[in-house]
Amino acid sequence: MIPTAVRLARRPSIQFLGKEGWAAKLSAPVAAPVAGSAALATPPPAPVAMASSSAASPTPTPAVAAAAAATITTSIVPESVTTVPPNLYSDTPASNMRKVISRRLTESKSTVPHFYTSIEIPLDNILQLRKVLDKQFDTKVSVNDFIIKASAMALRDVPELNATYDTKAQSQRSFNNVDISVAVATPTGLITPIIPSTTSLSLTDISSKVKDLATRARDNKLTPEEYQGGTFCISNLGMFGISEFSAVINPPQGAILAVGGGERKIVPGKVNVESGTKERPGIQTIMTARLSADRRVVDEATASLFMGVLKEYLSQPKLMML
Repeated sequence: MIPTAVRLARRPSIQFLGKEGWAAKLSAPVAAPVAGSAALATPPPAPVAMASSSAASPTPTPAVAAAAAATITTSIVPESVTTVPPNLYSDTPASNMRKVISRRLTESKSTVPHFYTSIEIPLDNILQLRKVLDKQFDTKVSVNDFIIKASAMALRDVPELNATYDTKAQSQRSFNNVDISVAVATPTGLITPIIPSTTSLSLTDISSKVKDLATRARDNKLTPEEYQGGTFCISNLGMFGISEFSAVINPPQGAILAVGGGERKIVPGKVNVESGTKERPGIQTIMTARLSADRRVVDEATASLFMGVLKEYLSQPKLMML
């Protein structure tokens, strides 16, 4: 084993520049390149004398060191900021709706304690039922109509989510009626018209109501009472090819459901615990639904219960027709 003294002697000497040394190094001029040379080595800076502990080089007093530091002037080069030429962009003033959306959603993300729960829901039974309704009864109902109806029934069964939060009174307000808001994209921004008493409506009633509200929302013909309020909100981006996303709660509502599009996936076969038999894997159309909930209104267990009930209704759509 090499003694410690020998190992220390073999270590390369380190030269500490100190404040004055760095100032001299940074302010040293850079040699201009010589024409015709491929590379030019920059000469090293002059060595800086180190303060020795011997009597020949006494350590300067703090006053002397401060005076010496004050005499050193270093030039600070400001950072260059590259800006886009004005002819390559244009500024558009925000509309009144954009200003309201910006203020409300910024307030929501900064003051509302969001938490998220996601679940995968098979849509094959809904797709099959839609074909039956279209062929045998000449009735066209969208997947979104089934989602609205299933959400209304799940809110009826789990009423804790059919609530809002009053920040002034610091209280939770529950509602008897389920009034679902549906997010609609318009040229001026997102608006959420309300389907009042959604639980009492049939699938065809919901379908015609959504079409009417969406058309008048895009034409800017909604009255304030048709989009202000609501107890729960649904945002569906499945028709845009989005598989899943997280939505921002629309205060004072306590939750919002973000729905993605259905995707064909391989699903493992179910196992019968009693007999030990296992079904073969299959291919199903799976939709991902994600709930954004206000922790002041509901907890994780309640949100999970709601998502389980929602999956049950969507997996067995005939229950929504009783």
